[in-house]
Amino acid sequence: MAVAGLGSALMLAAALGFQHLGDLPPCKMCLWQRWPHGIAAVLGLIGVLLPLRTVAHAGAGATAVTAGLGGFHTGVEQGWWEGPAGCSGISLMNLDPKAALDALLSAPVVRCDEISWQFLGLSMPTWNMVITLGLMVIWLFAAIRRDA
Repeated sequence: MAVAGLGSALMLAAALGFQHLGDLPPCKMCLWQRWPHGIAAVLGLIGVLLPLRTVAHAGAGATAVTAGLGGFHTGVEQGWWEGPAGCSGISLMNLDPKAALDALLSAPVVRCDEISWQFLGLSMPTWNMVITLGLMVIWLFAAIRRDA
């Protein structure tokens, strides 16, 4: 459990590093993906003190959530489906000038449907999904090994 929790802590640290050192501000969906990593990191610490099956299952659940969010975000970036309102580009069609100006002024600074960084052809949310699925497997192995 400590390894999986540390993995999530490192994923969170990497995201913060990209944001603050790499000057890549996160979009709304990127921020959503951070919360389950924080929870999994805390569960990793708890798992060291209380190595219970329920802690491992909760860690697997937290990583499953962030992997799912990463997968959803990947689909938004690739145009496979629409992202949440207020997170993607705006359409100014059929708007009067005042409504168009209001839409432009309220548009997100960092859009969820644009790839801001990629490595080996995979975007940051896709890497989050792939790596986090591996962390989820570690959590599940920890759950199998626990007596509780």
